[in-house]
Amino acid sequence: MLEESAVTPMTAAEKAAMASASAGPEVTCCIVGAGPAGLMLGLLLARQGLSVLVLEAHGDFDRDFRGDTVHPSVLEIIDQLGLSEGLLALPHSRVQQFGLQTEAGWLELTDFRLLSTRYPYIMLVPQVEFLTFLAWEAQRWPTFHLEMGARVEGLLEQEGRIVGVRYRTREGWREARALLTVAADGRFSRVRHLAGLEPVKTSPPIDVLWFRLPRQPGDQLASGGRFLHGRALVVLERGSYYQLGYLIPKGGYQQIRQAGLAALRRELAILLPKELATRLETLQGWNQIAVLSVESSYLKRWYRPGLLLIGDAAHVMSPVAGVGINYAIQDAVVAANLLSASLRRGVLDERELARVQRARLWPTRLMQLVQEQMQRRLIAASLTKEGEQFRLPRWFRWLVRRRLVRLLLAHFIGLGVPRVRVKVAGS
Repeated sequence: MLEESAVTPMTAAEKAAMASASAGPEVTCCIVGAGPAGLMLGLLLARQGLSVLVLEAHGDFDRDFRGDTVHPSVLEIIDQLGLSEGLLALPHSRVQQFGLQTEAGWLELTDFRLLSTRYPYIMLVPQVEFLTFLAWEAQRWPTFHLEMGARVEGLLEQEGRIVGVRYRTREGWREARALLTVAADGRFSRVRHLAGLEPVKTSPPIDVLWFRLPRQPGDQLASGGRFLHGRALVVLERGSYYQLGYLIPKGGYQQIRQAGLAALRRELAILLPKELATRLETLQGWNQIAVLSVESSYLKRWYRPGLLLIGDAAHVMSPVAGVGINYAIQDAVVAANLLSASLRRGVLDERELARVQRARLWPTRLMQLVQEQMQRRLIAASLTKEGEQFRLPRWFRWLVRRRLVRLLLAHFIGLGVPRVRVKVAGS
């Protein structure tokens, strides 16, 4: 399962050890979580000469089946920083169009080639490579520091203001003090829990089984959705392999597991061309399949005095349209744009943190509302009884055949509304 363990209470001995934490660095900004949002924010602040400490609980970036769709919005941000050549040198594939295959035929939903941008495509790059790239670029700046294997267990508070964190490493407990602490530690945010902030959760009707199949020269299967015979499959062409996401009703994994791997292969074969269906035999164990429990949530309040939450810590996005990385990075860019001047002065007002939330909450909620409609009216509706045909509404088919509509969808998904740009790129 693509889950992380729930927050567990600390023992008395652990609390005593934490209380004796050794003094650590004092920095302008302490960022918890070295994901896309945390590393991007750290990079942007370090480029301006601000001291940054990024704490990452894991010892490395190597977690499979994480989001790895980098949209034009992020490619433009990378380009603004003068780093696009390095990013594009990483092994990757590109999605220029995305559509749906149903019994009625192929329907193109969006075409990123219509966008007015240097990067009219979605870049598919393993997140381990993307994070390694961001970390490498950030570490070129002397005021940026990344500590792996550092698990935050407590917040330092003084006169109602968060002034840093206590964290645990292999060497023992440490403290880091900061003018601003940023939680970018993901959907199961430890910092969010410690700060007493509770997300508002929605109830997506689906989960996803992710797996890979070999791709061979001459394969013609395009990236897109395949909604056939009461089942739904997402296909992403990844160069030497296909990444596939089998959409299932919420909580349906145990039933699939009980039916057995052979039964799952038979279900999947119905959705694939014959030449690709034969490769399902490469699925020989459940360890080759990752289960993503689809969630969606948002915080009503993204901040406390001295503390800001961004990315999945503030809003968990559904995998629909693959926008999670991009909205997290946009959060980081907006935070850097709005807070850098105050951080340089050494004075940060709570109202400035509220400005970051105001700037990012409505775009995030708008995308989440669109995702919810797509999940319920399109994806969940496609999961019908076996043998029943799923029919897209006639008005929907008519609408997306209009070039302007495909352009608007490409802009909304690929570039975002509003379009986020780096205002202070640094040296």
